[in-house]
Amino acid sequence: MRPSKSKIKTRRELQGIVAGLKSEGKTVVFTNGCFDLLHPGHVRYLEKARAEGDVLVVALNSDDSVRKIKGEDRPVLSEEERSEIMGALGCVDFVTTFEEETPENIIEELVPTVLVKGGDWPVERILGRQVVESNSGRVISIDFEEEFSTSNIIRKIRG
Repeated sequence: MRPSKSKIKTRRELQGIVAGLKSEGKTVVFTNGCFDLLHPGHVRYLEKARAEGDVLVVALNSDDSVRKIKGEDRPVLSEEERSEIMGALGCVDFVTTFEEETPENIIEELVPTVLVKGGDWPVERILGRQVVESNSGRVISIDFEEEFSTSNIIRKIRG
């Protein structure tokens, strides 16, 4: 198995992994998103997220979830392809997918130590915040790299 694929876990597998890591005193950072057409803005964001703890878990929206959020012409890359690419990044420790339009359920299942979202989400509006904070965790909003956007890349390609 390629190392990138070994980082891809089911939600159930991750529940046990995260519980074990937390029992060892590790800080588990969680973030989520579509991450379609990975670009430097994504990489910088993920590196900043990883710097907030010992382990970074990335939950990707499933293909159906991306279509509901972004439209029928998205995602460009399938969830399997996006998961493999995400798993190849050194700053990412584990990757999973979720079917829902929001990550609230998976955040409740994993209860990460740190929840990170992009700067377009003020902390008070980040879904899952209450679960993390009620378990003595932190919620962080990381500024976006404004010059990068998957939608803009797609528009540029289409001409």
